[in-house]
Amino acid sequence: MRTIDWDDEDNSVVLIDQTKLPKEFTVLEFKDVSAIAEAIKDLKVRGAPALGVVGGLGIALAAQTSNAKGPKDLIEDLERAAKILRDTRPTAVNLFWGIDRALNKAKTGRSVTQIKKIALDEAKKMADEDVQKCRDIGKHGAALLKDGDVVLTHCNAGKMACVDWGTALGIVRSAIKDSKRIKVIACETRPLNQGSRITTWELLQDRIPVTLITDSMIGHVIKTGEVDNVIVGADRIVEDAIFNKIGTYTLSVVAKKHGVPFYVAAPSSTFDFDKRASDIEIEERDPSELKYFGKEQIAPPEVKAYNPAFDATPMENVSAIITEYGVLYPPFEFEEILESWQRRKG
Repeated sequence: MRTIDWDDEDNSVVLIDQTKLPKEFTVLEFKDVSAIAEAIKDLKVRGAPALGVVGGLGIALAAQTSNAKGPKDLIEDLERAAKILRDTRPTAVNLFWGIDRALNKAKTGRSVTQIKKIALDEAKKMADEDVQKCRDIGKHGAALLKDGDVVLTHCNAGKMACVDWGTALGIVRSAIKDSKRIKVIACETRPLNQGSRITTWELLQDRIPVTLITDSMIGHVIKTGEVDNVIVGADRIVEDAIFNKIGTYTLSVVAKKHGVPFYVAAPSSTFDFDKRASDIEIEERDPSELKYFGKEQIAPPEVKAYNPAFDATPMENVSAIITEYGVLYPPFEFEEILESWQRRKG
């Protein structure tokens, strides 16, 4: 099944609860925008492309559940819902992109019925597009991998971070589909262990060879020649940096030091063409995530803890960015990239 979807029978958003993996496979149903917002905060749904789609579906849900009698009141309801969704997580740009795309499209409607239909159609279209974008990213990225390569990845940039297929892991899947023998090394990705909990689970489901390591082992496995490529996803790409899960910057430094290609896989919606690294707020999460592993206390409760969710990797550490439009190589000239994509979109 898709990781995120719309249930036409119940007029609801359904998604896989990522916090339960790998122990439980649980599908959640949402009929309230505030509940979706809490699910985003609690990381029940996470991953940049997934957040973009759930943002759009959140607007669609707000439209379907609104009791507004006129189009003006309905749009006001949607704008309130948009604020609730925007206030969840500050760093991943796809969330805002998805919310704005569905909201702006809904505003073209002239009646309550029309607005509701437009919002839902646009959100569904976004979900379908996400699947195709990931397939295209996979195709372009697979060409960079050789038969027998070992890929190191960080956090989870697979289908659980998207609607299906995945970005970084989508490249692995596509390469294997092309009959290349690919193995994966997955970082555990502390403190919430998206790598050990989700990435390894995904790959084992598809019978893709995967080895789990601690985050502190990356220097050793890269230095000893056990890694051919590093592929990660991205939560926001600005002119001078890639924002991704904390630990990505360190990984990029080690890869560069030892001459290992460091690839970033992300759809075009992850690009924020108007920003630089200094403009971006890095989300800081609850310090308790460092002091507890699940319900088990692993640090003194009174100790001070610093828990940023993301870091910024400078562009000079990036070998290539793989998008649905193809592979981008340094220097990454944002103005030229944007113009090229606008021409392709017509």
